[in-house]
Amino acid sequence: MFQSIEEYIESLLEGKKESFLKLRSVVKKNLPKGFEETFQYKMIGYVVPKKLYPAGYHVNPELALPFLHIAVQKSGLALYHMGIYADPTLLKWFQAEYPKHCKTKLDMGKSCIRFKKLADIPWILIGELVSKMTPNDWIRVYEKNTFSS
Repeated sequence: MFQSIEEYIESLLEGKKESFLKLRSVVKKNLPKGFEETFQYKMIGYVVPKKLYPAGYHVNPELALPFLHIAVQKSGLALYHMGIYADPTLLKWFQAEYPKHCKTKLDMGKSCIRFKKLADIPWILIGELVSKMTPNDWIRVYEKNTFSS
């Protein structure tokens, strides 16, 4: 299996590779400073590095705190955004904005946004979503949800 971002990208089929690279570009362009690109969970991920959050991820403290991942799936592309899962206000904003940017019905799990029709990906909305949470914002939300009783 893939061990790096480069290997992952090289493995992509041409039909999805262009859209995936555009998704990666939108994420990187709009992601607030401080997040770090990495290869985690067999996907390209964006994490709060250990130098900013030494405690790491509570499930596995050796890992940097995950925030966002992008992946190619059998039926399209997926964006996993932990902020949507953990922050109800952000989730409501995204759900309200989505129909303004895309005619395709929103296909979403708890943190996963699935894009089956690659031509219908709402690039501008994805950029806005990605820009809305800094590493410090994510740490606050993460700690509130993980460690509060």
